[in-house]
Amino acid sequence: MPRLPSLRRPPIGFAHRGARAHAPENTLEAFVLAGRLGATGLESDVWLTADGVAVLDHDGVVGSRLRRRPISTLTRQELPAHVPTLAELYDTVGAGYELSLDVKDAAAATEVVAVARAAGAEERLWLCHPDIEVVASWRGLSDGVKLVDSTRLKRIAEGPERRAARHRSLGIDAVNLHHTDWTGGLIALWHRFDRFALGWDAQLPRILDELLDAGIDGVFSDYVDRMADALARLGS
Repeated sequence: MPRLPSLRRPPIGFAHRGARAHAPENTLEAFVLAGRLGATGLESDVWLTADGVAVLDHDGVVGSRLRRRPISTLTRQELPAHVPTLAELYDTVGAGYELSLDVKDAAAATEVVAVARAAGAEERLWLCHPDIEVVASWRGLSDGVKLVDSTRLKRIAEGPERRAARHRSLGIDAVNLHHTDWTGGLIALWHRFDRFALGWDAQLPRILDELLDAGIDGVFSDYVDRMADALARLGS
């Protein structure tokens, strides 16, 4: 299969929740390991605590099964030690990685941008959300941050071409679809509007190779070693 050009060269290899297949997810240990294994990007979910701190966790709740509490109701000091803040992530790994964050609590966006700006990482920040209007509303926070419409093809009622055109008009930089949604033609469509195409849940070498060969601009994987190998094959 001939390789199609990506807009992002080389494409970004995002470590999903850190090196999730290799270490406890969304921990500083996992993020550090992801870099050692060859990730060029990191991925997590971000929430805001009751005292306004941006922290990284998938579900947004902590505690035992019988006493689960939302992060939004707790202060930073009340959270378990394994839940890192966004500032701690930057302090630990630096500002050299692309960072994709699913903004599960939309109220966190302002603080997230402020923390990234303070770390000198604003232009390497990718903010993701499934509501296109919410994503578009964040453009006023920063000209440099990348905004991402995180969705599925079946949810794009107006069709891909109109959605891609809407992304350009709203200042949304990228779309993130499940790997099964993507084809080479669909990637080329978003590229025609100068928008990035990202693919998530790319776990197997075959899937990673297919996405990269089709011109994807970034992939998300739990298996950072497999992802790094696929990116190396692309560049060989």
